[in-house]
Amino acid sequence: MSLAVLYSRALAGMDAPLVTVEAHLANGLPSFTIVGLPEAEVKEAKDRVRAALQNARFEFPARRITVNLAPADLPKESGRYDLPIALGILAASGQIPGDRLGDYEFAGELALTGELRAIRGTLAMMCGASRDRRAFVVPHQNAPEAALVDGARVYAARTLLDVCAHLCGRDQLALCGDKPAVHHEPYPDFADVKGQAHAKRALEIAAAGGHSLIMVGPPGSGKTMLASRLPGILPPMTHDEALASAAIQSLGSAGFDVRNWQRRPYRAPHHTASGVALVGGGSNPHPGEISMAMHGVLFLDELPEFGRKVLEVLREPLESGRISVSRAARQADFPAQFQLVAAMNPCMCGYLGHYSGRCHCTPDQVLRYRGKISGPLLDRIDIQIEVPAVAPEDLSRVSSDDSSGMIRVRVEQARAKMTARQGKENARLATREIDKYCAPDEKGATLLKQAISRLGLSARGYHRILKVARTIADLAGVECISVVHVAEAIQYRRLDRA
Repeated sequence: MSLAVLYSRALAGMDAPLVTVEAHLANGLPSFTIVGLPEAEVKEAKDRVRAALQNARFEFPARRITVNLAPADLPKESGRYDLPIALGILAASGQIPGDRLGDYEFAGELALTGELRAIRGTLAMMCGASRDRRAFVVPHQNAPEAALVDGARVYAARTLLDVCAHLCGRDQLALCGDKPAVHHEPYPDFADVKGQAHAKRALEIAAAGGHSLIMVGPPGSGKTMLASRLPGILPPMTHDEALASAAIQSLGSAGFDVRNWQRRPYRAPHHTASGVALVGGGSNPHPGEISMAMHGVLFLDELPEFGRKVLEVLREPLESGRISVSRAARQADFPAQFQLVAAMNPCMCGYLGHYSGRCHCTPDQVLRYRGKISGPLLDRIDIQIEVPAVAPEDLSRVSSDDSSGMIRVRVEQARAKMTARQGKENARLATREIDKYCAPDEKGATLLKQAISRLGLSARGYHRILKVARTIADLAGVECISVVHVAEAIQYRRLDRA
């Protein structure tokens, strides 16, 4: 037969649409043409496939070869189509049987020797193949990642010859069905942090309710140290959360390491990062840092040093938990349910209010420095606290504070209450749900009204105080939000009070 049809997958945002690979051999002058909107990497497959077939001792047909990647209006990128193109040519030329090709989907980049190299996006492609009830043949480096999908039938191959032997019924490929055993490195412990009881309490509340947080304090006060310990007190990831996080990371340039399965991501981009690096983009949109931190922590240190336009792109994802990247020819939606933790100095020199008295910034300079962060962005951050310099006596004493394990137990108990009551963490509550689950008692409501008038809080700030108060009550193990919980939530609006 001079025509062979087999299947692969493209990547379009979080989706992996089906790609039908059609290989046709016709009489005429020898040529090799790939059609179907291929990008440069796919066009270069012609040379890789030719060399791989010849080095694997197959005959490369001296005929007019046409490979169509359908649908024609979907851009095709990366080297993942090397394997299906090579198999299509072999099946069309009668060198391997083509009767079993429709039971599988194929993806893999070919080396010139015929070996298979790892690709990115395997997890997203495996989800699509599993829905269509087809097995998936992938390079052996990607097999543990693909096997994370429930019900997946994944075959790991090392070379093109291994795949051909499997299709010919000789040596069967290994079926990877077992999920890999994962042993995580422990997160840094909160017991290492000396002093800063107020900041530790705020981080515990943030972890329990999924709230965003910003810390303001002089250099060396422990802001970065505190932020790096937040993932260690978050509850363990559920299977669905781990799968969503892994699928996003598999789309990144570094791919997904199965050793990080069910480990909360912690992303800390440098302040020179662009807006596209944070939210994603490109001609073929890729996920940015806010999506790579899915169900984990995004830490932005030295917040005012980021560009003003860069920070403004965070406003919509903080509200909606999603980001839509639109370009002239492509659009893509990525999930962005991350927990924002930011840190900044109180002024340009960093020592405003420091006990050493080293600050000489004028009030105008302080306002100009803090003005780099817009009011609408600050309004979307639930908890705003001051982290003062550590007192000398605290530095010399042995820490006896709670460890991360002890704090995590309290956080998990509070999360269990939220899940039983509303099925989500408090930070994700919508307006009607706030009215239903976050109503304070009479004294608490009176105090909140006074705070609104004195601090000039917006409606968003009002709702965020209620959600934080709900989390404080959940940590205390009580159902009613009292004036004590409201008062503590109000004091966490540090920049509003400033």
